[in-house]
Amino acid sequence: MDSRICDLLNIQFPILQGAMARISDASLAAAVSAAGGLGIIAGGTAPVEVIRAEVKKAKELTDKPFGVNIMLLSEHAEEIAKMVCEEGVKVVTTGAGSPGKYMKMWKEHGIKVIPVVPSVAIAKRMERSGADAVIAEGTEAGGHVGELTTFALVPQVVDAVEIPVIAAGGIADGRGMAAALMLGAEGVQLGTRFLSAYECNIHPNYKEKILNAKDIDTVVTGRSTGHPVRILKNKLSRKFIELEASGAPREEIEALGVGALAKAVMDGDMDYGSIMAGQIAALVKKEQSCKEIIMEMMEETELLLHKDWRQL
Repeated sequence: MDSRICDLLNIQFPILQGAMARISDASLAAAVSAAGGLGIIAGGTAPVEVIRAEVKKAKELTDKPFGVNIMLLSEHAEEIAKMVCEEGVKVVTTGAGSPGKYMKMWKEHGIKVIPVVPSVAIAKRMERSGADAVIAEGTEAGGHVGELTTFALVPQVVDAVEIPVIAAGGIADGRGMAAALMLGAEGVQLGTRFLSAYECNIHPNYKEKILNAKDIDTVVTGRSTGHPVRILKNKLSRKFIELEASGAPREEIEALGVGALAKAVMDGDMDYGSIMAGQIAALVKKEQSCKEIIMEMMEETELLLHKDWRQL
């Protein structure tokens, strides 16, 4: 598939694996990269040495390019920003802030910089700051989300910038990828679909919850705090909704989420863990290797893109 994203990142297929905090580790990232996509290690709020260890492990698992996602609001962001230069990481994706202060340093080390953006205005600002591409992520995505849907956001961002656009949010199969490419995207980023990968080290309870999800099983919590997060419905989400409806203080609402992701990912607590997942979770029906996921998506996409509409 001819794509500026493949040329830019030196990958075979224009498929990126989403940076999911506490989930996107070296095992998952290396498997995606080895399969021809771009695996990404999630920095989250982890200390720099934890992420450095994951980077070193990924290097042992694959000789293909992989990336690191830096959450710029993290207290460790500056240290991780320097570490990716020291370790020769090829790609950095960013979220929760502007990467402008690190751009010169990253460019000097040949790092491709791809911020996640929720709007046209931010996409244009990232292009001006020197970003090599942007990930336009719609509100259908799991985890931290914006307001615009992928279908509305992607074509507007494509029209507003000259750099390549990667679509994210609500994409789990070849139909979603083909639709994103028709909207002008030159690649896609998947998060929820990779939760079902054999190489994804989440708790079995979490994986089972994804595989059994229905179309209306996600909900966005935390809109009143300014930090909305899409998760699967459970006792935690109901408590969030109750607190927000009652007008509880922001501090009380945010405290409810402290440690909740680890409860889901590590402990398998499906009642009070934060089970981050996108609206597309109901389309994820089977466990597969990262290679099988990517090849299946590419075959479906190629078939759809080469259909003759006159025969439909």
